[in-house]
Amino acid sequence: VGNSSVLTCPLKAHLSMLTWKISPKVGGLCILVYRVDHNTTHKNCSDNINWTFRPGLAPALEIQQVGIAQEGNYICETAAIDGNFHKTYHLTVLVPPRPSLSCDEQGSPVCEAAAGKPPAQLSWVPESSSTAEEECHHNGTVTVLSKLTACSSNETKVTTCVVSHPAGNWSQAIAC
Repeated sequence: VGNSSVLTCPLKAHLSMLTWKISPKVGGLCILVYRVDHNTTHKNCSDNINWTFRPGLAPALEIQQVGIAQEGNYICETAAIDGNFHKTYHLTVLVPPRPSLSCDEQGSPVCEAAAGKPPAQLSWVPESSSTAEEECHHNGTVTVLSKLTACSSNETKVTTCVVSHPAGNWSQAIAC
């Protein structure tokens, strides 16, 4: 989320037409067409999806400020003298969770990884029994909450919450 993504088409000699067909999970079909013979383009996509033409390089599609709404299938179709070709991409958008660590009213550590996609994995160091809950949000993100089970010890123990996610990992220690 928030980064740019560039998808390329196969570079073919004597290209006559290039088409991108985008089927996002949310919203309608988006099509971009470039006709070489007329040197014209047609586009019915959002402003953050654009062509990238560079001499000598494969034609590409650039998605700026990628959001969850851009997740879906991207098909590039090229028409050339030696045939028609296509390349398919399935764009999956990762949303890094917002991690936090605190102590609840009973003095138990509580770790949260808010609004991540896919859901984050939470673990504790040292390992201990814990309960985990997931809350799904309307935008496809998930908040994961893990609470350490209270120990029957009066000494202060430092525990570390570890958040594992494809978009990055995080850890923090706390003594409750």
